[in-house]
Amino acid sequence: MSDSPDLVHRPAGTVRMVVSCLCADWCGTCRDYRDVLAGEASRHSDSAFVWLDVEDDADLVGDLDVETFPTLLVTVKGQPRFFGPVLPGEETLRRLLRALHEPGRPPVQVDAVVASLAAHLN
Repeated sequence: MSDSPDLVHRPAGTVRMVVSCLCADWCGTCRDYRDVLAGEASRHSDSAFVWLDVEDDADLVGDLDVETFPTLLVTVKGQPRFFGPVLPGEETLRRLLRALHEPGRPPVQVDAVVASLAAHLN
C-alpha cells in the first residue's frame, strides 16, 4: 500500500470538502458504490472524493475499525462534519452532502484516530 489513497476526483483549485469512502474491494456493495461516489463527484467542482480500501490502505487507515460498508468521512474546510456508515444509494449521498454544505453547520466530534485520518486526507 502506498500512503496515497485512490482519488476519485480532485478539483483543480481550492478544495472545500473532502469526501472519503472507506470500503473494501471484496465487498460487492462497495464496488457498486464507487460508481455512485464518482457520479456525485462530478457535481462538486470544489470537492475531492477519495476511495480508501480498509485492507489495501491499512497503513493510512491505521487503527480505525470500520464495521459497516460503506462508511464515509466528510470534512469541510478541514473540519470533520460527518463520520459513519451510510446506505449505499445515490440519493442518500446527495442529501447528506447537500446538508453538509449548509452554512453554520458545526464540526462533529470524532476520536483521535478519525481526526488523524481526516488531517492526513486534507
